[in-house]
Amino acid sequence: MRNWTHHYARLNGIDVHWVEQGGVEQGGVEQGGGPLILLLHGFPHTWFSWRHQITALAGAGYRVVAPDLRGMGQTSAPEAVEEYGADRITADLCALLDHLGAESAVCSGLDFGMFAAYDLAFEHPERVRALIGLQNPFQNASDRPPLEAERRRGRKRFNHVAYFVDEPEAAIADMDAHPREILAKIFHALSGAADFTQMWRHPPGTSYRAALPEPPEFPWSWMTEWELECYVNDYARSGFGGGIRWYLALDLNWEQRRGRGKTGVPFYFLGSEADVDLAHWHGRDPVEKLPEYHADVRGVRIVPAAGHVISMESPEVVNAAFLEFLRDLDQGSAA
Repeated sequence: MRNWTHHYARLNGIDVHWVEQGGVEQGGVEQGGGPLILLLHGFPHTWFSWRHQITALAGAGYRVVAPDLRGMGQTSAPEAVEEYGADRITADLCALLDHLGAESAVCSGLDFGMFAAYDLAFEHPERVRALIGLQNPFQNASDRPPLEAERRRGRKRFNHVAYFVDEPEAAIADMDAHPREILAKIFHALSGAADFTQMWRHPPGTSYRAALPEPPEFPWSWMTEWELECYVNDYARSGFGGGIRWYLALDLNWEQRRGRGKTGVPFYFLGSEADVDLAHWHGRDPVEKLPEYHADVRGVRIVPAAGHVISMESPEVVNAAFLEFLRDLDQGSAA
């Protein structure tokens, strides 16, 4: 039986839910255990996307915390787009670390979660012991607001980001009405078994649900129907509006992130050859560019298997790589 502990607290003005394993509870505050690892999910995910890593890393002696990020899962979903600015997300993470009694953590994440980890490392490097980049190697630097480029792409063909920002209410209503269908389609489309770019063959005006390819019947090799239902239950309750507001805040966050240089904390990276983000959203040869964005690159692994959701598709690969990176970090800290 997995020894997961669910927690809830009022932090930075919202109700936050997280799952923890590997800590020792003292006086109502989680303390002790090994070095803290903070795992941050993307959209449409929850803490549950780290289910394979939580137990594996805790079993290796680490204290592991996986929160539901603002707007998703069982954490509050404010309605104002400004509430999804990088400053608010960073403040959430700092408040969580304070509540945990932790000065710093090794941080990793997937898509929006990885960008949140990068924000924390830029704004509060003293709170980040190291970064483990997963699929998204850096925050793209651009001279123009990102939604301008996404809308331009969306005028030529279907683009899910343009769809979210141009028709947010329609997108939210359609996804809220079909949570199981949309989640199954997105997870499949992002996996190594599908081609996410097939959606680009659809014309502008197509809904996200209609553009996504049909998934196979369950069970999949990496997800059971019960596991899908864990996501369905959370999103049926919370709705998809919080996650979509992360997209609506992209230009706001572009403004907040302008002028940044390189991260200065120890940096490790794990990516997969079949990841759509790594292939299409970070320019040519993104792995070669890592030193341009991170001053202390210590380890890089690129694996051939799995798509974007590698933490679920190939958990053994991810767990082994994380433990390899963490051992390297611990040895360097002890030297």
